[in-house]
Order: sequence, then C-alpha cells, then structure tokens
Amino acid sequence: MNVKFNLSAINNKICEDTGGENESHKLIVVVRQITLTMLVYTLISCIHTISIQHLEEMGFCLVSFLLFLFIFITSYRFKTFVSYCVLNICILGWIITNVIVYGWNNGVQHFLLTLLVFCFFSKYQYEAAKVAYSIFLFTMRIALYFYCQNNAPLIALDLSNNVIIQIVNSLTVFVSLSLIAYTFSTDTQALEGKLIEYNERLQKQANTDTLTGLFNRRKTIEYLDSLLKSADNQISFCLCDIDFFKKVNDTYGHNIGDEVLKTLSDTFRKELPKDTFISRWGGEEFLLIFPGLNGDETMVALERLRQKVKSIVFDGGIEKFSISLTFGLVEYDYHSDLTTLLKQADEKLYIGKENGRDRIIF
Repeated sequence: MNVKFNLSAINNKICEDTGGENESHKLIVVVRQITLTMLVYTLISCIHTISIQHLEEMGFCLVSFLLFLFIFITSYRFKTFVSYCVLNICILGWIITNVIVYGWNNGVQHFLLTLLVFCFFSKYQYEAAKVAYSIFLFTMRIALYFYCQNNAPLIALDLSNNVIIQIVNSLTVFVSLSLIAYTFSTDTQALEGKLIEYNERLQKQANTDTLTGLFNRRKTIEYLDSLLKSADNQISFCLCDIDFFKKVNDTYGHNIGDEVLKTLSDTFRKELPKDTFISRWGGEEFLLIFPGLNGDETMVALERLRQKVKSIVFDGGIEKFSISLTFGLVEYDYHSDLTTLLKQADEKLYIGKENGRDRIIF
C-alpha cells in the first residue's frame, strides 16, 4: 500500500505542471522523464567506472550526473520552453564531449535520435525551426563521425568495456524514445478512441429507431439493396402490423402504446432466428427480412412469433390487454426489384387485414 502511494506521489511530482500560459504540460513531463533517464544512465556509468577504477571517466560521469540533476531541479523553476531548450543544449554538449572523450564506437551519438524525435513530438508549432534543427543534428552527427575518423579518443576503452557502454547506451536511447512516444501519443490515442466511439454512436443513431432500437427505414433500404445485389440464397420478406394499434393508443394512452412497441421489438429479437434483420418500417408496421430461409421455413418462424405475441399480457392501467399481428410474407424470386417485393408484401398484409387479421398471408 505504501509502495503504491509512494509511486503515485513520485508520478504526481514528475507530472507537476510548472509551465506558463499556453505551454504544453506533456512537454515538461517528458523533459523530466528524459532527465531522470539520463540521471539513471550517468549513475550507472559512475558505478561502472568505479568498478574498473577509471578515475578520469568517473570524474566525467560525476559531472554529467550533477548536470542532469541540476536540470531536473530547475525544471520546477523555469518555464517549460526554457527547460526544454536547456535539456537539449546539455544533452547535445554531453554527446559531443562523450564522443571526443571515448570515440565513436561506444554509440553515444545515437542520443541525437532522441533529440530529433523529442523535437518533432514537442507541441511548439515552429515547423521551420524543427526542420532546421533536424538538419543541424544530422550535420552534427556527420561532423562527429569524421572527427572520430581523424582523431583518436582521449580515453581508449578496451573491447569488453566498450561493449558494456554500447549496450547501456542503446538501452537508454530506446527507453528515452519509448517515453517520448508514449507520453505524447496517449492524448492522441484517447482522442482517436473517443472520436471512433462518437462516430459509432452517430452511425447507430442514424441507422436505428430511437424508441425501439430496431433498424430504421433508411438502414433497411441500404441493407436490402446490398442483399439483393449479392443474393445467391433464398430470402423471405415479411411486413407485419399491430392489429388495432390506434385503439391501444386511444384507450390506454401513447405511453402504453410506446411500451407495446418496445416489448414487441424485444420479442422479435428473442423469438426470431438470430440472423433475421428486424426494422421498424413506420408507426406500428415492421419489416422482417430472413436471409437463407424460404417461404415455408419463414412461415414456421412467424407462426411461433404470432403465438408468442398473442400470449403477452400488457397492463393498460385501467385493464389488462393483449395484441395480435398480421403478416404479409413473400419469397424472393431472384428477379423482382425492391419496390416490387415490398409492394407484394404490402398487398398480402392488406389481404390479411381484410380477412380478419391475426394471420399470416403467404
């Protein structure tokens, strides 16, 4: 518990915002993260130099450690942009000094990549300055390379120590780049996630009926168009209508009518085959689409639904009541267009109404 609390306190301290107005909070956080990474790096270097008893190296590592410690402390006093610039200058000077002292083979020049990525991830919108800085870093890397080709390092390291330093340098560069990318990308990823979620919500609102949650007429027409274009299996269509629904609204009120529509929609979802496309076609009328089923198979599913709906008892306040549905069913003939199919289903629904309702006409 105490460990968690201490880690949380340390993280809060690192993330403390000391920037001025309109300055990026993320930037000062990364400045401190990179500075702490360099502190750990120089501390490891100090321990390593002590273990191999290289006093010259130890002095350089100690000075580097104190320098980065100074930068970390002053990050709570300086403005964000000042801290950013000071860290860049110090790391750049540290890289140049390190290459001159130890040579090219220890890999410290790779820290120039950290400065490059840090520059382009920073929130300050000076694109020309960023390009100029990247050109400067590239030029600096080339200059250091040619310097090392013509000058021997001031301190020559043996092969084993060179390998150790190369590994530590590579690890530190990867950690630094990861911190920069992670910290600056979290907001972007969160924003992108919210945008995707918002777009999905808008898409759902555009395609569904608000009251029942079923697909609306617009989405249904889109689905039917795509379904008929690629139809290679049997498809059945059914228009169904609540019998005497106007009487339900007039007798029990529109609130009860809405409850009937919602209950009926839930019943459709539970009782019909899972791949059935269910839509509220308008008012108390629903369009049911059965991909992969012929008319006879659909009749079985609809009859089961018809019986289930009749068994539901609604509480109208003044009394309890039940409802029934009338169905007009057609089977796709592989050549009729959408308008024709819907007209045929509507005509069969009308026949069912004229012949006593509460029935399936196929």
